[in-house]
Amino acid sequence: MSDKPTAVRVYLARVRTALADLPASEIEEILEDVRPHLAELEADLGEGARVEALIERLGTPESYAAELRASGGYPPPSEGAATVPAAAPASPSLLKPRIALWGLMISAAALTLIAFAAAINVEPDALIAIVLPAPVFLISLALLLRGGVEPVLALPEMARLRTSLGRLREQEEGGKALRYLGSLRPAWWVLCALALLTFGVLLMLRHRQAVLLLPFLLVAGVAAVWAGPRLRTDRRLLWVAVPVSAFVIGGALGGFGAAVDLISNRNAYQSASPYYQSSSDQYGNDQLTYGGQSVGNVYAFDAEGKPLTEVYLYDEEGRPITVTRYGCERSSGTKEKIGSDNRFPRPRIQLGVTDDQGNFDGYNGYRSACREDPNVPFSAAIPKVTTPSTASPTTPPSPSAPSSTSAPTAPPTTTPTR
Repeated sequence: MSDKPTAVRVYLARVRTALADLPASEIEEILEDVRPHLAELEADLGEGARVEALIERLGTPESYAAELRASGGYPPPSEGAATVPAAAPASPSLLKPRIALWGLMISAAALTLIAFAAAINVEPDALIAIVLPAPVFLISLALLLRGGVEPVLALPEMARLRTSLGRLREQEEGGKALRYLGSLRPAWWVLCALALLTFGVLLMLRHRQAVLLLPFLLVAGVAAVWAGPRLRTDRRLLWVAVPVSAFVIGGALGGFGAAVDLISNRNAYQSASPYYQSSSDQYGNDQLTYGGQSVGNVYAFDAEGKPLTEVYLYDEEGRPITVTRYGCERSSGTKEKIGSDNRFPRPRIQLGVTDDQGNFDGYNGYRSACREDPNVPFSAAIPKVTTPSTASPTTPPSPSAPSSTSAPTAPPTTTPTR
């Protein structure tokens, strides 16, 4: 039983033959590095695993040897090497493998941009654009499943990538960086799952209809955790791991951009007018305060108690008192920032729901609604104040007529005597 060669021994024997042009010490070092990985893969496949199962996972021994040769920075095989005839059949058609590879790359780039747009605006509607790269990805996946991953890995561009990585590993700093990144791979897949879950929750809190996206993001997170650790043994899982990673990276960049935008909006007014101080709300938007409390609107009335419109506020230096203006976002029924100015009064923003007939604040409401009310919510009784300028003409005594206050100074004859 011990004389029967195992699948790993047969596979490694063919790898050794494909590397026969290298020095014997180098061949032994390469085989010692890959033997534990192959043994682990054979254990996963179960007892009695055949060489064909290893070829299905890793490709032919000759192509695997070519990959090891390139990653180690070794020169290509000589003209008489045994690997040349084995590689010859792969050359006639590179179109389908190339479509499979670049379809994956294009889909990943598109997912990065879509996730960036959705995260920077915290807007789930941007995710609808996923339907655009979906056909490209499905074509790439179909070609992969039909032709296998080996023709893709044998493409010249993949060989150049492996050669570049091999040269980078030979450098001291580059090798350290690659080893460090490799040690972070298990944590990266868990981080991807957490990022997708967090992204879904944030979208759901901002827009309730985004709850429909949460299951898909959960499935993508679970797929990343499952596929990531298995990439070393099955490169077909790149078609799962690469799109998920691209989406997470795009979302992270978009979230960073949203944070920068929030901070810049908070400091924009202070940078524009450093002599005027105003308070800010929790989003960093400028606000007015009176008596230590936030003032969201200002109403002006004339002397007759009639409300004034199109009133513009300025401070004593002639600077506009510019604060954030809010309005209704019609598609989502939410209150959103639409700009900033010094024009008052502003419409009141009322949030509620609508019923089946579209009535606002319906009892059986089912859809979020937002309404802008331009009316003044109260009436003002303007007090009548007598100013010194209006009282002065009647207060002094007239020089041509006696004052009514002179009666007490009448002659004594008006007073009765006894």
